[in-house]
Amino acid sequence: MKPIIAITAGDINGVGYEIILKSLINPHICEICRPIVYGNAKIARQYAKTLTEEFHNIQWNIIESPKQAKDGRLNLITCYSDDTPVQIGQSTPEAGQAAFQSLQRATGDLQQGLVDAIVTAPINKDNIQSDKFQYSGHTEYLTHYFAGETDSLMMMLSERMRVALVCNHTPISQISEKITIENILSKLAVLNNSLQVDFSCRKPRIAVLALNPHAGDNGLIGKEEQEVIRPAIDQAQEQGIWTFGPYSADGFFGAGQYNHFDAVLAMYHDQGLAPFKALDMSGVNYTAGLRVVRTSPDHGTAYGIAGKNEADATSMMHAIYTAIDVLKTRKENAELLANQLIVERKEVKKEYKVEKFIPQD
Repeated sequence: MKPIIAITAGDINGVGYEIILKSLINPHICEICRPIVYGNAKIARQYAKTLTEEFHNIQWNIIESPKQAKDGRLNLITCYSDDTPVQIGQSTPEAGQAAFQSLQRATGDLQQGLVDAIVTAPINKDNIQSDKFQYSGHTEYLTHYFAGETDSLMMMLSERMRVALVCNHTPISQISEKITIENILSKLAVLNNSLQVDFSCRKPRIAVLALNPHAGDNGLIGKEEQEVIRPAIDQAQEQGIWTFGPYSADGFFGAGQYNHFDAVLAMYHDQGLAPFKALDMSGVNYTAGLRVVRTSPDHGTAYGIAGKNEADATSMMHAIYTAIDVLKTRKENAELLANQLIVERKEVKKEYKVEKFIPQD
């Protein structure tokens, strides 16, 4: 059975519809999954007209429930009215409300198990704010619903590297107070488990970046490395997590040291994402630590190029492929674990087998 992938439309005034259309026009997508766009067909057609002629005749299969999704079709669930105003390239309250309605409906279907994974198109983190959405982004919103009592982790993926963050959308002035041994250990545990379960890295090697320039220079430029990051690394190693560092961020990326590790844990957003995007702008944002699979392209609404047929859909396509790959990997690893447990039970039974007692004459 092909997995059902929910794709939220994001901000209706940004590049969301464009990159969705450019991804779904690829027939291979419908061969490996059943995609469902959570948005509005009229607005999708409006954006299709801004693209080349091949997009003008896209036919949507309008459905009310994921149960009605059809193979080989571009399925769409209507989340907001045809009258929702579109102002291409502008941030508006209506666009924020529409983005939330799309996300809310897809999240509800994901909670009910009606879809297998969610791929989120970019939102504007400001105009989406409301009484129902008071989060700094998709990651925090989905963590609230799906992480349970465990932590979650923002991780950027590409063929070159994987970069995860201790602090996601944290103001620079508040970062140092968030860098604690407990937080770093929690993120390392989530990262290590995700690398094993979601990406089949049996014994992951994880590099940890320093917070201060030159890794603090033995306390001359900051003591977080000595008092927090190094002890966290030591404790992680004691717990069986193969962790190394702390490394000075500038030299680490400049010298290509990331090639020697399965993932990198950066202390804050721009420390990890600036070099990541400088090296690869077609990466994928993956939320590790959730019981569900969520991916997104690694860019924002891009208002400046919206409606101009200039948006590159490569990151969105990679996000869809990654969601499908992670679902497959999780299933395979779950089956391997189940088979291992069966073998272990048989070995235990064999070891403690009680021979039939035969009375002696």
